[in-house]
Amino acid sequence: MGLLSRFLGRETRATTSLSDPYLAEFFGQGGGALSFVDPTRASGIAVAHRCVMLIGELLAGVPLHVYRRDEKGGRDRAADHPTYPVLHDMPNEMQTAFDFRLALVLDVLLAGNAYAEIIRNGRGQVVGLRRIDAASISVERLRNGRLRYTEAGAPAKVFLQDEILHIRYRLARDGVMGLSPIQIGRETFNLALTQGDTAAKQAAKGFRPEGAVVFAQSINPTQKVEVLDKLRQKIERNDSTSGIMVLDGGADWKPFAFSSKDAEFLESRKLTALDICRVYGVPPSAAGITDNATYSNIGEESRALVQRCLAPMAKRIEQAMNMALLTAESRKVFFVEHDLAGLLRGDLAARYSAYRVGRDGGWLSANEIRRMENLPEIDGGDEFLSPLNMQAVGQVEGE
Repeated sequence: MGLLSRFLGRETRATTSLSDPYLAEFFGQGGGALSFVDPTRASGIAVAHRCVMLIGELLAGVPLHVYRRDEKGGRDRAADHPTYPVLHDMPNEMQTAFDFRLALVLDVLLAGNAYAEIIRNGRGQVVGLRRIDAASISVERLRNGRLRYTEAGAPAKVFLQDEILHIRYRLARDGVMGLSPIQIGRETFNLALTQGDTAAKQAAKGFRPEGAVVFAQSINPTQKVEVLDKLRQKIERNDSTSGIMVLDGGADWKPFAFSSKDAEFLESRKLTALDICRVYGVPPSAAGITDNATYSNIGEESRALVQRCLAPMAKRIEQAMNMALLTAESRKVFFVEHDLAGLLRGDLAARYSAYRVGRDGGWLSANEIRRMENLPEIDGGDEFLSPLNMQAVGQVEGE
């Protein structure tokens, strides 16, 4: 490092980082047939696709606001903040906020890491975000402990830590990269892919029988070829061929392939589908597995989806955005947060009963209730009711 760089404190590379998850694929890290799973193939599994899209679409569809803390500890939407329209409306000229946020969540759930270039104006305010493909980014830790990102291309683009929004799944041991859930649960996904390949092969063959024709006495090679040709003509002649065969000359048919029913193949695929739901934390009924679903437990699983799956993912995204998009001074006043209340709302009767409790209790106004139901405000709707049969603690009646 030169003298000028020492005085200016420029960031220089110490060592090349080996935390890139795609290096494991290149070098075969971990060994064995289950060391790597192709995310594209894994995301094509029906239940995996449903889990990933469910989480992505729900989080991309809920409001994402920039809030301002007030002096009393409350919050107000900071619609005048420069970052507000970037997150709420349009992060760049090519994508809507929904498309952009969906792409980020899918990157996290498939690759374990999501990246976006932070675009600032001359005053340092965030005015845009550009998604970067996770496969095209390499990350390296610098001597001063900060990170540097390099986007592959012609020419390659280099970004410092303050110029990139980086959202991680489960943090790796290096403390830099996120681990892909597909690679964490690679045994489950590999089993699902193998089961799918097996079912496809059986379907391509029309589930024709496989086995051996056993003769009481030895036959010459020419006779063996003739027997095989006759059996092939019988079995593979058309898809409507009957499964009944007539064998003469003391021949006996010995099947050596288990059927799907004998090997409980279908039940095994169901268990694998449940394991994929467990990997992503999605309740089975939400992913379309309704074997044991009832009217009551579907409602409970819908709430569990929000509380145990979406809420942690939303918090992961919010804190990454707060750290990358807001300065330390701005974070004292502003913060980014999803509004998940709409996903936890009950049916019409349950909502109206809850509103009545809040209205009669004196802590909800008519306009607050109407805003939650997306209705326009009314005159006099900001007044609160005061129950007549209640009084302050220690107050004597008549005083």
